[in-house]
Amino acid sequence: MLSILGLGFLIGMRHALEADHVAAVASLATGSKSARETIFHGAVWGVGHTLSLLAVGVVIILMNSQVPPEFSRWLEIAVGVMLVLLGGDVIRRMVRDRVHFHFHKHGPESRPHFHAHSHRGEGAHRNSAHRHSHPNGLRLRVLAVGIMHGLAGSAAMVLLVASTIDRPAFGILYIALFGAGSILGMALLSAVIAVPLRYSAKSMTFAYNGLQAVVGVATLSLGLYTIYSLGLA
Repeated sequence: MLSILGLGFLIGMRHALEADHVAAVASLATGSKSARETIFHGAVWGVGHTLSLLAVGVVIILMNSQVPPEFSRWLEIAVGVMLVLLGGDVIRRMVRDRVHFHFHKHGPESRPHFHAHSHRGEGAHRNSAHRHSHPNGLRLRVLAVGIMHGLAGSAAMVLLVASTIDRPAFGILYIALFGAGSILGMALLSAVIAVPLRYSAKSMTFAYNGLQAVVGVATLSLGLYTIYSLGLA
Protein backbone atom coordinates (compact mmCIF):
# COMPACT_ATOMS: atom_id res chain seq x y z
CA MET A 1 0.00 0.00 0.00
CA LEU A 2 2.84 2.41 0.80
CA SER A 3 4.41 1.75 -2.57
CA ILE A 4 1.07 2.42 -4.30
CA LEU A 5 0.67 5.72 -2.44
CA GLY A 6 4.26 6.71 -3.22
CA LEU A 7 3.67 5.86 -6.86
CA GLY A 8 0.60 8.10 -6.82
CA PHE A 9 2.77 11.05 -5.74
CA LEU A 10 5.31 10.39 -8.52
CA ILE A 11 2.58 9.92 -11.14
CA GLY A 12 1.13 13.25 -10.01
CA MET A 13 4.46 14.97 -10.74
CA ARG A 14 4.56 13.30 -14.15
CA HIS A 15 0.92 14.26 -14.77
CA ALA A 16 1.85 17.95 -14.48
CA LEU A 17 4.08 17.59 -17.57
CA GLU A 18 1.29 16.63 -19.97
CA ALA A 19 1.12 18.84 -23.05
CA ASP A 20 -2.18 20.57 -22.29
CA HIS A 21 -1.07 21.38 -18.74
CA VAL A 22 2.26 22.80 -19.91
CA ALA A 23 0.55 24.89 -22.61
CA ALA A 24 -2.03 26.31 -20.19
CA VAL A 25 0.46 27.26 -17.48
CA ALA A 26 2.95 28.67 -20.00
CA SER A 27 0.26 30.91 -21.49
CA LEU A 28 -0.73 32.10 -18.01
CA ALA A 29 2.94 32.67 -17.13
CA THR A 30 3.20 35.35 -19.83
CA GLY A 31 0.95 37.50 -17.65
CA SER A 32 3.11 37.14 -14.53
CA LYS A 33 5.30 39.99 -13.34
CA SER A 34 8.17 38.00 -11.83
CA ALA A 35 9.67 34.52 -11.66
CA ARG A 36 8.35 34.09 -8.11
CA GLU A 37 4.84 34.94 -9.26
CA THR A 38 5.14 32.45 -12.14
CA ILE A 39 6.13 29.66 -9.74
CA PHE A 40 3.33 30.65 -7.35
CA HIS A 41 0.81 30.47 -10.18
CA GLY A 42 2.06 27.01 -11.08
CA ALA A 43 1.38 25.89 -7.52
CA VAL A 44 -2.06 27.55 -7.61
CA TRP A 45 -2.83 25.53 -10.76
CA GLY A 46 -1.88 22.39 -8.84
CA VAL A 47 -4.14 23.37 -5.92
CA GLY A 48 -7.12 23.86 -8.24
CA HIS A 49 -6.32 20.57 -9.96
CA THR A 50 -6.19 18.76 -6.61
CA LEU A 51 -9.40 20.33 -5.28
CA SER A 52 -11.47 19.14 -8.24
CA LEU A 53 -9.84 15.69 -8.12
CA LEU A 54 -10.70 15.32 -4.43
CA ALA A 55 -14.25 16.64 -4.85
CA VAL A 56 -15.11 14.22 -7.65
CA GLY A 57 -12.90 11.40 -6.37
CA VAL A 58 -14.52 11.24 -2.93
CA VAL A 59 -17.95 10.92 -4.54
CA ILE A 60 -16.75 8.22 -6.97
CA ILE A 61 -15.00 6.17 -4.28
CA LEU A 62 -17.84 6.35 -1.76
CA MET A 63 -20.44 5.50 -4.42
CA ASN A 64 -18.16 2.82 -5.94
CA SER A 65 -18.76 4.15 -9.45
CA GLN A 66 -16.73 5.44 -12.41
CA VAL A 67 -16.52 8.57 -14.53
CA PRO A 68 -18.72 8.04 -17.65
CA PRO A 69 -16.44 7.97 -20.74
CA GLU A 70 -18.72 10.29 -22.73
CA PHE A 71 -18.74 12.84 -19.91
CA SER A 72 -14.94 12.66 -19.72
CA ARG A 73 -14.72 13.24 -23.49
CA TRP A 74 -16.81 16.39 -23.30
CA LEU A 75 -14.66 17.66 -20.46
CA GLU A 76 -11.59 17.15 -22.66
CA ILE A 77 -13.28 19.11 -25.45
CA ALA A 78 -13.97 21.89 -22.93
CA VAL A 79 -10.26 21.89 -22.06
CA GLY A 80 -9.51 22.30 -25.79
CA VAL A 81 -11.81 25.33 -25.94
CA MET A 82 -10.10 26.74 -22.84
CA LEU A 83 -6.65 26.33 -24.47
CA VAL A 84 -7.87 28.16 -27.58
CA LEU A 85 -9.05 31.05 -25.40
CA LEU A 86 -5.80 31.13 -23.40
CA GLY A 87 -3.61 31.07 -26.52
CA GLY A 88 -5.72 33.73 -28.20
CA ASP A 89 -5.48 35.91 -25.10
CA VAL A 90 -1.66 35.71 -25.12
CA ILE A 91 -1.57 36.84 -28.76
CA ARG A 92 -4.14 39.58 -28.08
CA ARG A 93 -2.13 40.98 -25.16
CA MET A 94 1.09 40.86 -27.16
CA VAL A 95 -0.45 42.88 -30.03
CA ARG A 96 -2.34 45.25 -27.72
CA ASP A 97 0.46 46.12 -25.32
CA ARG A 98 3.40 46.10 -27.76
CA VAL A 99 5.76 45.58 -24.84
CA HIS A 100 9.26 47.00 -25.22
CA PHE A 101 12.27 47.50 -22.96
CA HIS A 102 14.58 50.44 -22.50
CA PHE A 103 16.99 52.14 -20.10
CA HIS A 104 15.61 54.95 -17.97
CA LYS A 105 15.85 56.63 -14.56
CA HIS A 106 13.14 57.75 -12.14
CA GLY A 107 15.08 60.81 -10.97
CA PRO A 108 18.48 62.54 -10.99
CA GLU A 109 19.72 60.45 -8.05
CA SER A 110 18.39 57.07 -9.20
CA ARG A 111 20.37 54.48 -11.11
CA PRO A 112 19.43 53.64 -14.72
CA HIS A 113 17.77 50.27 -15.21
CA PHE A 114 15.84 48.20 -17.71
CA HIS A 115 12.07 48.46 -17.50
CA ALA A 116 9.29 46.91 -19.57
CA HIS A 117 6.31 49.02 -20.56
CA SER A 118 3.81 49.24 -23.36
CA HIS A 119 2.38 51.91 -25.63
CA ARG A 120 -0.93 51.45 -23.83
CA GLY A 121 -1.38 54.37 -21.44
CA GLU A 122 1.93 56.22 -21.98
CA GLY A 123 0.76 59.27 -20.03
CA ALA A 124 0.02 57.26 -16.90
CA HIS A 125 3.36 55.49 -17.28
CA ARG A 126 5.21 58.79 -17.27
CA ASN A 127 3.50 60.14 -14.14
CA SER A 128 3.13 57.11 -11.93
CA ALA A 129 6.85 56.37 -11.31
CA HIS A 130 5.72 52.73 -11.47
CA ARG A 131 3.90 52.90 -8.14
CA HIS A 132 0.83 50.89 -9.05
CA SER A 133 -0.86 47.66 -8.05
CA HIS A 134 -1.92 44.68 -10.13
CA PRO A 135 -5.28 42.94 -9.68
CA ASN A 136 -5.44 39.37 -8.43
CA GLY A 137 -7.70 38.25 -11.28
CA LEU A 138 -4.90 36.18 -12.81
CA ARG A 139 -4.67 34.01 -9.69
CA LEU A 140 -8.37 33.20 -9.89
CA ARG A 141 -7.98 32.40 -13.59
CA VAL A 142 -5.06 30.05 -12.86
CA LEU A 143 -7.11 28.34 -10.12
CA ALA A 144 -10.07 27.91 -12.50
CA VAL A 145 -7.81 26.42 -15.21
CA GLY A 146 -6.39 23.95 -12.68
CA ILE A 147 -9.90 22.95 -11.56
CA MET A 148 -10.92 22.37 -15.17
CA HIS A 149 -7.87 20.21 -15.86
CA GLY A 150 -8.55 18.20 -12.72
CA LEU A 151 -12.00 17.32 -14.00
CA ALA A 152 -10.91 16.26 -17.45
CA GLY A 153 -8.80 13.76 -19.29
CA SER A 154 -6.35 11.49 -17.59
CA ALA A 155 -7.55 12.74 -14.20
CA ALA A 156 -10.49 10.38 -14.72
CA MET A 157 -7.97 7.53 -14.98
CA VAL A 158 -6.56 8.44 -11.58
CA LEU A 159 -10.03 8.32 -10.08
CA LEU A 160 -10.57 4.91 -11.65
CA VAL A 161 -7.31 3.60 -10.14
CA ALA A 162 -8.18 5.05 -6.75
CA SER A 163 -11.62 3.44 -6.84
CA THR A 164 -10.03 -0.02 -7.18
CA ILE A 165 -8.35 0.32 -3.76
CA ASP A 166 -10.32 -1.71 -1.22
CA ARG A 167 -10.34 0.82 1.63
CA PRO A 168 -11.95 4.20 0.69
CA ALA A 169 -9.61 6.10 3.02
CA PHE A 170 -6.58 4.84 1.10
CA GLY A 171 -8.25 5.74 -2.19
CA ILE A 172 -8.81 9.31 -1.02
CA LEU A 173 -5.24 9.47 0.33
CA TYR A 174 -3.98 8.24 -3.06
CA ILE A 175 -5.78 11.12 -4.80
CA ALA A 176 -4.44 13.61 -2.25
CA LEU A 177 -0.86 12.41 -2.78
CA PHE A 178 -1.35 12.47 -6.55
CA GLY A 179 -2.54 16.07 -6.18
CA ALA A 180 0.44 16.97 -4.01
CA GLY A 181 2.72 15.54 -6.68
CA SER A 182 0.98 17.62 -9.35
CA ILE A 183 1.39 20.78 -7.24
CA LEU A 184 5.12 20.18 -6.83
CA GLY A 185 5.55 19.14 -10.46
CA MET A 186 3.80 22.21 -11.81
CA ALA A 187 5.70 24.55 -9.45
CA LEU A 188 8.99 23.08 -10.70
CA LEU A 189 7.85 23.30 -14.31
CA SER A 190 6.82 26.92 -13.78
CA ALA A 191 10.30 27.66 -12.44
CA VAL A 192 11.74 26.30 -15.70
CA ILE A 193 9.26 28.35 -17.77
CA ALA A 194 10.07 31.49 -15.78
CA VAL A 195 13.78 31.42 -16.66
CA PRO A 196 13.57 32.30 -20.39
CA LEU A 197 10.66 34.71 -19.81
CA ARG A 198 12.47 36.66 -17.09
CA TYR A 199 15.85 36.53 -18.87
CA SER A 200 14.40 37.88 -22.11
CA ALA A 201 12.52 40.54 -20.11
CA LYS A 202 15.88 41.85 -18.91
CA SER A 203 17.67 41.70 -22.23
CA MET A 204 15.79 42.41 -25.45
CA THR A 205 12.26 43.10 -26.61
CA PHE A 206 12.08 40.86 -29.67
CA ALA A 207 13.09 37.75 -27.66
CA TYR A 208 10.37 38.35 -25.07
CA ASN A 209 7.71 39.04 -27.69
CA GLY A 210 8.94 36.03 -29.68
CA LEU A 211 8.50 33.75 -26.67
CA GLN A 212 5.02 35.13 -26.13
CA ALA A 213 4.15 34.46 -29.77
CA VAL A 214 5.44 30.88 -29.58
CA VAL A 215 3.49 30.18 -26.38
CA GLY A 216 0.33 31.74 -27.77
CA VAL A 217 0.41 29.94 -31.11
CA ALA A 218 1.37 26.59 -29.53
CA THR A 219 -1.43 26.81 -26.95
CA LEU A 220 -3.97 27.85 -29.57
CA SER A 221 -2.90 25.04 -31.93
CA LEU A 222 -3.04 22.39 -29.21
CA GLY A 223 -6.54 23.54 -28.26
CA LEU A 224 -7.75 23.35 -31.86
CA TYR A 225 -6.20 19.90 -32.28
CA THR A 226 -7.88 18.69 -29.08
CA ILE A 227 -11.28 19.94 -30.22
CA TYR A 228 -10.84 18.38 -33.66
CA SER A 229 -9.56 14.99 -32.47
CA LEU A 230 -12.24 14.55 -29.81
CA GLY A 231 -15.20 16.42 -31.27
CA LEU A 232 -14.94 16.35 -35.05
CA ALA A 233 -12.62 13.53 -36.15
